[in-house]
Amino acid sequence: MNQKLSPSTTLLLTVPPLLWAGNAIVGRLVREAVPPMTLNLLRWAIALLILLPLARAMFRKGSGALINWRRYALLGLVGIGMYNSLQYLALQSSTPINVTLVASGMPVWMMLVGRLFFNAPVRRRQVAGAALSIIGVLVVLCRGDVHQLLGLRLVAGDLTMILATIAWSFYSWMLLQPKDEPALRGDWAAFLATQVAYGLLWSGLFSGIEWAVGAPAIAWSGKLAVALLFVAAGPAVLAYALWGAGIRSAGPGIGAFFVNLTPLFAALLSSAFLGELPHAYHALAFALIVGGIVVSSRR
Repeated sequence: MNQKLSPSTTLLLTVPPLLWAGNAIVGRLVREAVPPMTLNLLRWAIALLILLPLARAMFRKGSGALINWRRYALLGLVGIGMYNSLQYLALQSSTPINVTLVASGMPVWMMLVGRLFFNAPVRRRQVAGAALSIIGVLVVLCRGDVHQLLGLRLVAGDLTMILATIAWSFYSWMLLQPKDEPALRGDWAAFLATQVAYGLLWSGLFSGIEWAVGAPAIAWSGKLAVALLFVAAGPAVLAYALWGAGIRSAGPGIGAFFVNLTPLFAALLSSAFLGELPHAYHALAFALIVGGIVVSSRR
């Protein structure tokens, strides 16, 4: 799909990175209170409870939730089970900044996955847009000082995030495959709830393995409860609903560039928590990332 960006589509694709930046920070903050796979399981269990009152269509006869179980099982695996579990696992040993740095390779992975598995062409403007966008991310990470960038080091969590990014690329392309039954195609809540229901099976499996190998007990607290509600309602339900709508409108190739707003938002949120004001390099990074989006979306 190759469409120009409208203001509404731009908004649909901008809000999820903001929520995902908050998700990365919260995931890092609660890493010692709850194991990563269990965090993902609890997050999506709460999200499903939020979605069920809005997703009655998934229970109707002929909805496709059972007939198309293979498709929804795959969407649940890569989008609900793998991506989020791997991201929380990455945050055990890496920082939100480093994790979002690795995720800045999303446009490249999206192009490769689209070309190799979905017969999507790769155009020069996409390559140029990817270069601009990634440079903008690097500007944030080095705070405008190239010497700080040279001091960054990848750890095991960063490599785990590469796998998460590849999983998300598959998920985004699979959203466009026209295999949904009419009863679910126009109902975002039912479509997402069906994915989450299947994804919880994978998340439960991963969490079971985590506990089998000796995961620490959950340290329940009011802080953890608030964190769970946030990551379920915001980065899960709201962000996924908006992302799905944006991808169906603009396509995964363009949507991938919006993911690169996540490191910028993460840096701004971190600055807010520390009481620091934005700097000039934030404006430069924003201009480069938006420039990449504009270049990639031009006809």
